[in-house]
Amino acid sequence: MTPSRRKVLTFAALAVPTATLFPATRTARAASGDLPDYLEIPSSSMGPALNADGYHVGQIKGNLYWVTDSFYQSMFLTTRTGVVLVDAPPTIGHNLQRAIDEVTERNGRPNKVTHLVYSHFHADHIGASAILGKDVVRVAHRETARLLREARDPNRPLPTITFDSHYTLRVGGETLLLNHHGPNHTPDNIFIYAPNQETLMLVDVLFPGWVPFKGLAVSHEIPNWVRMQEVALRYPWQTLVGGHLGRLGTRADVGLQRSYVDDLRTGAEAAMARVDPTPYFVKYGPIGNSWAIFKEYLDELTRQIADPVIAKYAGTLAAVDVFTFDNAFAMLESLRIDTGQVGAIHP
Repeated sequence: MTPSRRKVLTFAALAVPTATLFPATRTARAASGDLPDYLEIPSSSMGPALNADGYHVGQIKGNLYWVTDSFYQSMFLTTRTGVVLVDAPPTIGHNLQRAIDEVTERNGRPNKVTHLVYSHFHADHIGASAILGKDVVRVAHRETARLLREARDPNRPLPTITFDSHYTLRVGGETLLLNHHGPNHTPDNIFIYAPNQETLMLVDVLFPGWVPFKGLAVSHEIPNWVRMQEVALRYPWQTLVGGHLGRLGTRADVGLQRSYVDDLRTGAEAAMARVDPTPYFVKYGPIGNSWAIFKEYLDELTRQIADPVIAKYAGTLAAVDVFTFDNAFAMLESLRIDTGQVGAIHP
């Protein structure tokens, strides 16, 4: 799939600030083309081709649609009185309205976004909220409002309506059920369920066809993040919108990710039981370099966790060789500090 000109320009725009954040040696390495190769992406992990404007919009069921730029996803309901949008990723930006216009021109419904649901407070998912104007009713979890008040980001206006556990949003004959099952990826991340369309949107927890993003999606509470994958299966959905990458998800995708995560956990438990930390204390302890002890010891554990998982899922899960080392470390640390598997107490 050849990127559109708009998409290429987006990459170029993102590259400018990125170059200022990393040392010159890093940027020089990229400029010289000295970057690593990774495994080929399985065709089953890829989504539909993008149009000339750099997005794809598709019907999920009935009046429910989704939009992707192959990096992020949003979904929207067209109703008798306006559009209910869920998330506004800045990488999609004004293409959200283009996608909405494209759909509503065909189905004869109003194209104005009247309601915007925030899945959670992270800017990469709602950072284009401001372009929708001040009159939009924004709905979010109570913790989202608190976190956005602290952020003071003009691109992420505060929600108009907040809730604690459950909220039913009814607009123009359509319904979304919003539920908070506890902190997971973030303290405020919610489940967005469209019952009439049998569709669940759960962002940064499930990654259909791909391994989770770095560090188990840089999640706030990893034990709860893992548990949310099981909670997702309790909903009677047929289609999943995961918020990232280029395709929709199935229940089989959830089973595959749960197997991947389970393998990380069992691998971590086995590695901790198998690897003796003594050589690392002997090497670095006499010179007082405590961080070197832990770096080398934990890196060895992480390698032993990650290597068999990469081998097992190569060709099945996209980017398994990209983020599995980081995911293995996140699982290892969660077991150590969240569940208490840090070893014996000093006598």
